[in-house]
Amino acid sequence: MEQTPYQIVIFGKEGCQKCHTLNQRVDTLLKKELWSDFSKRYLDVMTEAGLVEFCNTECINPQRIPALIITRYEEETGRYERMTNERPGAADPVCRDFRLYTYLGLQTDYTSTGTITPAMITHLLKQAKEIPDGPA
Repeated sequence: MEQTPYQIVIFGKEGCQKCHTLNQRVDTLLKKELWSDFSKRYLDVMTEAGLVEFCNTECINPQRIPALIITRYEEETGRYERMTNERPGAADPVCRDFRLYTYLGLQTDYTSTGTITPAMITHLLKQAKEIPDGPA
């Protein structure tokens, strides 16, 4: 897997059309030079490895899959670490109720459109680049 400064971790499951769509949207964005410092990691929550990582995230509602979080590579740990949401609970006109509270990420809001849009993903990637270096 290519090491980039940032990694988008997508949590989904086999047979989920919204999961497939989210993967395609992220893949499309990552083809653009602007986002070359991001890579993608897909985890199926129906597998042991995917479920463990999902549970370790501790802030995604299992009924709101697909979801994604943004991680940043930290030299000190030699791993990708979750990035903290710097404004937990603050209104977000782009991501609305899709935004995670604890970490920089999104989860599907089935009370509305149920679709994580390219604009939401782009908004989150821009925010990731603005957060100062350092562990979450």
